Amino acid sequence: MKFSDIPGLQSVKEKLYRTIKSGKIAHAQMFAGPPGSANLSMAIAYAELLNCTNKTDGDACGECPSCQKIQKSIHPDVHFVFPVSPIKNITAKDVVSDSFIADWRKFIKQKPYGGPYEWSLEFGGENKQLNISKEESRNIIKKLALKSFEGEYKVMIIWLAEYMHPAAANALLKLLEEPPEKTVFLLVTNDHEQIIGTILSRVQLLKIRPFNKEEISNYLVERHGVNSEKAVQLASISSGDLNQAINLIDEVENDTHQMFKEWMRICFTNNYAKLVEWADNFGKANKINQKGIFQYGMAILRESLLMQNGAEKAINLAEAEYEFVTKFSKTLDLEKLEKLYNHLNTAFYHIERNGNAKIIFLDTSLQITSTFRS
Repeated sequence: MKFSDIPGLQSVKEKLYRTIKSGKIAHAQMFAGPPGSANLSMAIAYAELLNCTNKTDGDACGECPSCQKIQKSIHPDVHFVFPVSPIKNITAKDVVSDSFIADWRKFIKQKPYGGPYEWSLEFGGENKQLNISKEESRNIIKKLALKSFEGEYKVMIIWLAEYMHPAAANALLKLLEEPPEKTVFLLVTNDHEQIIGTILSRVQLLKIRPFNKEEISNYLVERHGVNSEKAVQLASISSGDLNQAINLIDEVENDTHQMFKEWMRICFTNNYAKLVEWADNFGKANKINQKGIFQYGMAILRESLLMQNGAEKAINLAEAEYEFVTKFSKTLDLEKLEKLYNHLNTAFYHIERNGNAKIIFLDTSLQITSTFRS
């Protein structure tokens, strides 16, 4: 994983590159970003650059033996720690990262922006609680006590550091404060506020923003061959979560925009018989598409708010969507926009928690109809 493999975030890449070029490398850093952000991929790219033997201007070469090994997650001086849980053949003290390393290599190759849910599915953890145990901290201490095998730096990447058991976190405090020479800790987190203060005080925090819509849509077009119109649509639905956008490629219908447009027309014209018919069809759709229509609607409402406030230049939509937002925003005032957004957000919440989809859709439709008429 090189910096160039990560869409956008140029200022973050340049900042990290400057630390290496100047030799001012913090020995303990935290890459904090929301789910579906570049926090893990950025940490891996930074580790690759640290040990690259033929650095280019601003990035690793990607071709030297060190880069090749890091890309395959087999570099002897770049270690990974991640939350795990017991499975049928791995229990007790064996429930540590090393026991799942083969699954991990496959996971980060296929899902570089994936989250704990996808990771748990990959190694068979099902719905068990993920954890970074105290036993894991002992392994970290042992590994970092050894000299480097071939790299300039020993790197310890701890993914989802908020899953560390308090005993594990406390066991690492001294090592984080006084690590061996040329040892770098890269803690990756989706929620740094859940990490104990004694850890936070010992790391240099780097906040990584969510991807913007342009970065996501370009990535989907270039890396996954998605047509540009659908890519923009998925970028709108995913709200900065690249992992979610990728997962939606084969699930979300190509005509989500047309569906939402027609749904709003039916609500606006108070066609109750049609709404009941739509609710029946909605109940038969898969959960991803059910969530997708509400997510898309919330994205359209955000764009409508921008349109109302004269921020058209900040809107990134396909031509048909832009035309719809232009007309749609004229029918709404700020109060109605807020109510509609809350209706959709509440519906999304209940779908997430496995509520009855048919009832949720019909109830939401009636609330939207009432809002239009108010």
